[in-house]
Order: sequence, then structure tokens, then C-alpha cells
Amino acid sequence: MAEPFQFELVSPERLLISEKVNEVVVPGTEGDFGVLKDHAAMMSTIRPGFITVKHVDGRESKLYIVGGFADVTPNGLTILAQEVTDVADIKAEHIAEQIRNAEEDFADAKGDDQRLAAATRLDNLKNMQSALANA
Repeated sequence: MAEPFQFELVSPERLLISEKVNEVVVPGTEGDFGVLKDHAAMMSTIRPGFITVKHVDGRESKLYIVGGFADVTPNGLTILAQEVTDVADIKAEHIAEQIRNAEEDFADAKGDDQRLAAATRLDNLKNMQSALANA
């Protein structure tokens, strides 16, 4: 059985998780990787996808992350996330509505900065929709 290690998940707004866990699977930009206690030290950027957390009490939770950085040490894992959503809170019809709104924002964008922001938001939403469909 896996030994617990410290896991912290931080978003720009707040500390989301700070607890001992048995395992975390992270969507790294070069592929998914699992973290257990005594993992070799490493850093990785994170692509949009699911983080799977295996809690000490046996529960498993999934979170959708837009991107960020993972800092792994032998004693723990810290993820600095751009944006995180609990999969239980994601509704397909809500994502579809947000995509329609983002497409309108992109079409109405005036200037490169607005167009880039709208395109980035649209891309993130489409990635989330695709990830949910393939989960």
C-alpha cells in the first residue's frame, strides 16, 4: 500500500487542497505522470486535463486543470494551477453555453489583445469539453 505524502493544490485565488494523500496523477505537458511518496524531485508544466487524487481514506477525486506547474519532491507535491474545477461541478450544457458565449466574444473582439484573450478562453473550454467526453 502506498505511503501518504503531502499534496498542495494552489490556484491564484486560494489554497484548494493541503492534505496527505496516497497518489496523484498529473497531466504533464510531456504526458501524464503519477506521484507517490519518495518520488524523484522534478518540475513539470501542466497541460489542460484531469488531476486524479487518491486520498488516504480511499476516496478518489478528479479535478480539471487548465494549466500550471507541478513541483515534485521526495516528500510532497505542490501544484500551482491557473484554473481548477472539480469534475463534479462541471455540467456539459453549461460548458456548451460558455463556448457559445466565448465564440461571440471572439467574433466581437476589437484588437489583438481582446481576440487573443477570447481565443484562449475558447480553447480552454473546448479542451474541457473534449476531456469530459473522453473521460
